[in-house]
Amino acid sequence: MLLVRQLEKLLGKSRVSVDPATLVEHAGDKWFASHPPEVVVFAESTADVSKLMKFAYRRRIPVTPRGAGYGYVGGCVPLQGGIALSLARMNRIKEINFADAVAVVEPGVITARLQAGAREKRLFYPPDPASMKDCSLGGNIATNAGGPRCLKYGVTRQYVLGLEVVLSNGEVLRTGGRTHKNKTGFDLIGMFVGSEGLLGVVTEATLRLLPLPPARATLSASFRTFRQAARAVQEIFAAGFLPSALEIADAFTLEAAGEYLGKHLAPKGSAHLLVDLDGQPESVTSEVHALAKLLEKLKPIGARTALGESDCEELWNLRRAFSMSLKATGLTKLNEDIVVPRGKLTDLAEFTEKLRKKYGYPIACFGHAGDGNIHVNIMAANYHQDRAVYKKVGKALDELFHQVLAWGGVITGEHGIGIAKQRWWPDATSRVSRQVHATLKAALDPHGILNPGKFVKAVGGK
Repeated sequence: MLLVRQLEKLLGKSRVSVDPATLVEHAGDKWFASHPPEVVVFAESTADVSKLMKFAYRRRIPVTPRGAGYGYVGGCVPLQGGIALSLARMNRIKEINFADAVAVVEPGVITARLQAGAREKRLFYPPDPASMKDCSLGGNIATNAGGPRCLKYGVTRQYVLGLEVVLSNGEVLRTGGRTHKNKTGFDLIGMFVGSEGLLGVVTEATLRLLPLPPARATLSASFRTFRQAARAVQEIFAAGFLPSALEIADAFTLEAAGEYLGKHLAPKGSAHLLVDLDGQPESVTSEVHALAKLLEKLKPIGARTALGESDCEELWNLRRAFSMSLKATGLTKLNEDIVVPRGKLTDLAEFTEKLRKKYGYPIACFGHAGDGNIHVNIMAANYHQDRAVYKKVGKALDELFHQVLAWGGVITGEHGIGIAKQRWWPDATSRVSRQVHATLKAALDPHGILNPGKFVKAVGGK
C-alpha cells in the first residue's frame, strides 16, 4: 500500500502498523461503535506528530488521535478510516516540580501514574476519573474528564496551565505555561480542553498540582430510599460542609455490586451515600464526627466511618465496583453521564423510575451527587441483537435527554459527545453555538482531517 510505504519512509517502520490485530485494537474505544483505520501510526515525539500532520494536511488524509482508548462515547473511532494516531508511546512524565507545583507530561501518561508520582513528592493531582488506572491524560484533556473529587477540586480544565498542540497543518502551538495565573490573550487552553481531538493534537501538558492533604476520612451511609439520600445531600451542604467527594447510588446498582464483589457492603433495597473529606488531621477528624451526627439525625439504616487512606479505600471499593458490576449482569449497559441542577436529584430518580415502568428495562443510577452529574444506565438484554430493543432503548434515551434539557441540565458532564450523543447535539445546543463551533473547526482544521465525522459540522451546516 502506497500510504504505508510513504509513512514508513517519513517516520520509520517501527512507528507504522497495518497488522490486522492492531487495526482492530485501534478501531474503537469502550463504546459499541468501531471502524478500522487504514493504518496506525505510533508517535513517539512532537516532531513525529508534526511530520505526520503536515503529510496528512497536504494529502487531506483523515487523522484520528487517540490515547488509551478508554472513552465511553466512541470519540476516537476513525469513522472515515485514514490514520489512527496513537499517542500511547508518548508516556513520559518529564517533570514533577514541588516548588512550582506543576507536572509536565506527555499525553500517553496514565492518570493514576501521575497521581502516584505527585504523591511521592507530597503533591496532589485531584482529577480522578473512574478509569484512572487505565485512561491517559491526553484523553482526559480531550474530554475534560472529571470524577468524584471534582465537587471540591474541579475538573481537568482547572489543572491545565499550559499545552503544546500540533495543529492540523503540522504547526506547533504552545499556549499557557507553568504560572498559576495567566491572562495573556484568549483562553486558548480552554478551547482545546474538551475539544475531543477535533481542533489539534495535544503533545505535552503542564498541569497544576496542589499540596497533598495529610488526612482523609470517608463516611458511608445507607438510606431506605433515593429521595432520603438526595435530601441528605442538601442537608450536608446546608450545614456548610464541602466534601472532596459526595457519591450516590440506587438499589439496583448496590445489588449488582454486592453480587459482583461476593459481599453486600450496604443493606439491600437501599440508596447509598459515600462522603469523602480531606485536609489537616484535626479538622478532618472534627468534620467527620460532625457529619456523622448530622446524618444520624436523618435516620440512615446503616452508617460507617473510616479514617486514613487504607480504611477509606476499603469503603471506596464498593463505589469503584459499580461500573464493572453492572456489566457483569450480562445486560448491555447504556451509560449516560447526564448532569442536572443539584436540586433535581430526586426528580431525576422519580423520572427514571417512570422510564423503567414505561419501557420495562432496569435503570441503574449512580454518580456524583455533589454536582448533579449522575450516570444513568439503561440495562437492556439483546440490545445489539434485536432491532426492536435498540429502537425502544433509543426512545427511552430521547425522553431522558429531553427531560434533562428541560430542567436546565446537559447531556454530558465528562464523557463528551463523540458518536454516542451525536444525534442529540442539535437539541443540546443553539444554532448560534453550533455555528461558533463550526467556525472554530474551519479556522483550525480547514480541510476537516482531524477526527472527521463527529459532531461539529461545516460552517453553515445544521
